[in-house]
Amino acid sequence: MENIAILVLAAGKSSRMNSIKQLEKVNHKTLLELTLEKIERISTSNIFCVLGANSDKIKSEISSKNVQFIENTNFEDGLSSSIVSGIQYFKDKDFHYEGLFILLADQPAIDVAYIEDMLHLFKQNKDKIIASNYGKKLGVPAIFPKKYFSNLFLIKGDKGAKEFINNKKNEVLFSTIKTNFLDIDTREDLQRYKNSILK
Repeated sequence: MENIAILVLAAGKSSRMNSIKQLEKVNHKTLLELTLEKIERISTSNIFCVLGANSDKIKSEISSKNVQFIENTNFEDGLSSSIVSGIQYFKDKDFHYEGLFILLADQPAIDVAYIEDMLHLFKQNKDKIIASNYGKKLGVPAIFPKKYFSNLFLIKGDKGAKEFINNKKNEVLFSTIKTNFLDIDTREDLQRYKNSILK
């Protein structure tokens, strides 16, 4: 794969789930494992996972040897703080990437083919943001070229990345492959995902 850092955001305290969402099980695998395994089918290098709330507990239950964990001590400040933590980590380690692929740990229904298509688009358009099309808005998963890293370092709140993408719509491409963007925030969402697998 190209020189791209894959950053999985899993730092939230999942207050609406009333449990450690990242460790909720579906078919004997945790939500976080399901997401990481899809990524590992494409690449086994440059995979990073940002943890915050319950990080020690989560690390103790996730066995992947291919994932480097990054600690976000500011996770209460929203999703953007996890992106900032990732970029700060790369700076501290002197890692240099051409792109940053941001995915959410609570979107396990996204297909591998969709992730592959985003990477293919980026390979052909390395100066463009490759985002996901939700209809009226664009969002993550998204791949950002390195020229935007310094801007991403300044975003804030839970909608920082989404706002950033939507403010640059003329610099964004997106995959036309259909996938399931179900975001698991509640018990009902989790049950809906389980039901979709059984169909």
